[in-house]
Amino acid sequence: MSDTAILEYGGKRYEFPVIKGTEDELAIDINTLRATTGMVTIDPGYKNTGSCESAITFLDGEKGILRYRGYSIEELAEKADFLEVAYLLIFGELPNKEQLAKFHHDIKEESQVDEEMKKILDGFPKAAHPMGVLSSLTSALVAFNPSSVDVSSEKAMYNSIVRILAKFPVLVAWTMRKKKGLPLDYGDDTLGYVENIHKMMFKRPNQEYKKDPIAIDALDKLLILHADHEQNCSTSTVRIVGSSHAGLFASLSAGISALWGPLHGGANQAVLEMLEAIEADGGDTKKYMAKAKDKDDPFRLMGFGHRVYKNFDPRAKIIKKAADDVLGNLGIDDPILDIAKGLEKEALEDPYFVDRKLYPNVDFYSGIIYRALGIPTEMFTVMFALGRLPGWIAQWREMRLRKEPIGRPRQIYIGENLRPFVPLEKR
Repeated sequence: MSDTAILEYGGKRYEFPVIKGTEDELAIDINTLRATTGMVTIDPGYKNTGSCESAITFLDGEKGILRYRGYSIEELAEKADFLEVAYLLIFGELPNKEQLAKFHHDIKEESQVDEEMKKILDGFPKAAHPMGVLSSLTSALVAFNPSSVDVSSEKAMYNSIVRILAKFPVLVAWTMRKKKGLPLDYGDDTLGYVENIHKMMFKRPNQEYKKDPIAIDALDKLLILHADHEQNCSTSTVRIVGSSHAGLFASLSAGISALWGPLHGGANQAVLEMLEAIEADGGDTKKYMAKAKDKDDPFRLMGFGHRVYKNFDPRAKIIKKAADDVLGNLGIDDPILDIAKGLEKEALEDPYFVDRKLYPNVDFYSGIIYRALGIPTEMFTVMFALGRLPGWIAQWREMRLRKEPIGRPRQIYIGENLRPFVPLEKR
């Protein structure tokens, strides 16, 4: 097979190199396209455009494959915890016992958030959306850590990574506790990383905290499944903001804002809002399945199918069991969750959905679990951000270490041609 691609236009012939990834993915390298032809490509949504070479995550949507640094998501979710996966994504290899212990120790040492951050939090009304609060608080961290990261220093890079991994869960917990009117909590250094997050979020001031292993395990798995997902909207945002040499915290804040949208991280919130609407209309799942199949009906079934996965979302297979465990353990009597289970059963058996491979995705199950754990619907995307944090960090770090150029997409102009200015009195 030729290792070049040929473009013919206007009687001229141009050759461009074809590069191959380690999983045999092929790409035409058009770095010199504009310089040699005077043309650019147009690709709305970047569905066919690779923005970078990356060694972090491999995704094959047709085959339903997701791997972090070569490790299958199934094996990582079963055998590793979230902190191990975070280390793997950021530094490239699974940590040994000493490395993991040091990583966790260093994170705990940085877990205090400046008291003045509370003043910023107090400035938000209780009705503020948690994603807006989290984005602002993350950006505000820059004020308390003003020096930029020296990416040429391994120690400086490590310290910045540890700092954000330590403080971000505190900001997440504070955001939820503000929403629920609970006093702020700094957590407990004697607990594991995810267990501490659970305690910071849920401990009541007048009650002793009781560990719930099933809830913590489900939360751990959810965070792992959301940790990275290749060049999605928010990850691409983190990389492109960072390409201007903006700092880590500022880049992460931009990623949080990108994640907020209902077509991205907000999808699990949209699932619950859909379920609540179905309940308000009487809870007839068959009626809404019929509406979803009607091309003339504007209703869309949220949480089914995926833009990338053309097969069963591998993350959904893993989290479905966790959802079943959580619901079975907690014994919750919730009509919303009953509707969810009804939709799931019908979609997995209905030929219309099976033939089109419109299976429940990770957003469908994550919303169910978060609701069962007592996390407010508006906090679902915040939890997504918490899981995606190590992936964003890994992508930002890789982009800076590879010294990638500043992101600057081209366009095709379709506006007015040159025209004379008309004075105000003659318009």
